[in-house]
Amino acid sequence: MAEVTANTLVVIGNPLLDISTELSDETLLNKYDLKLGNAILADPAKHLPLYDELVKSYKVDYIAGGAAQNSARAAQWMLQIPHAVHYIGCVGNDKFGAELKVAAEAGGVTTHYLIDEKTPTGTCAVLCHQKDRALIANLGAANEYKKTHFDSAEIQDLIQKAKFFYSTGFFITACYEAQLALSQYAASSNKPFLMNISAVFVVDFFWEKLSEVLKNADVVFANETEAAALGKKAGWGENLEEIAQKLRTFEKVNKERERIVIFTQGSQSTLVATSTGVEKFPVAPLAHDLIVDTNGAGDSFVGGFLSRFMAGASLKESVEAGHYAARDCIQHSGATYSPKPNFVFTA
Repeated sequence: MAEVTANTLVVIGNPLLDISTELSDETLLNKYDLKLGNAILADPAKHLPLYDELVKSYKVDYIAGGAAQNSARAAQWMLQIPHAVHYIGCVGNDKFGAELKVAAEAGGVTTHYLIDEKTPTGTCAVLCHQKDRALIANLGAANEYKKTHFDSAEIQDLIQKAKFFYSTGFFITACYEAQLALSQYAASSNKPFLMNISAVFVVDFFWEKLSEVLKNADVVFANETEAAALGKKAGWGENLEEIAQKLRTFEKVNKERERIVIFTQGSQSTLVATSTGVEKFPVAPLAHDLIVDTNGAGDSFVGGFLSRFMAGASLKESVEAGHYAARDCIQHSGATYSPKPNFVFTA
């Protein structure tokens, strides 16, 4: 097993403050034409009034969010190793930005935020109903990340020291140049780069950019909906196992590492495609009344997976760690966790 130390993992993404509420019915969802299970970018002409309405008319919780930052926090929580995980993104010079930094670093993640003086910190409306959720992201300052920050001596030194890298499809809309550069550095240095498809809209509207980043990806994550969208976009059919294998053999720059593809399916078995085929890893059932909120479950799976994968564990152990982190997450409100992990792997 490899030793995970400080500066092992660098994550880059969109830091957002989640504004979360539990809905008693679907009135608000219908008002803004939103669907449970979807993650979208806010349409300025359509969705911006939602955020004010949430704060004024609903009981809300403010939780540190953004998909990549959630995964960073989950990995750090699982590892319990100081400064093992570092996170890069952009926030505003405001209260929400300060709260995000405090929340992330309270969980042990070391943040390297670019501070945008003009744009407010990004937020994400999290509308929960009957154990499901709709996510509407107003990227704000997260969308103002600059490649000059990525190219700075501080960040480049951090990247040189790191052994693993992770990013999400969401970040393509913020600073594709930085994400592509990070993936290219990883490929040329033979360091693992892990990428999450993140959302259907990323596949539908940013496929050209996404496909360029995927060429440098050693591990690719998606849920079943995103996987299906990928199959449709690339002409790979509708069978998820076949789509996983097509993605596994998709063009790859670094030939030293075989690509691994992982499709989560909520409570259904997780699919993992490798050169030996597609393996199914069952998800242990959880009583319905123990589920509080599924927001952050997929992000937590990635963090849990990373915590063992970086230590050189088997795919089975890494996936089980992912299931464990997701299972803990959905028993809390938002992407939050028990005080300490208690993951035990039995082969």
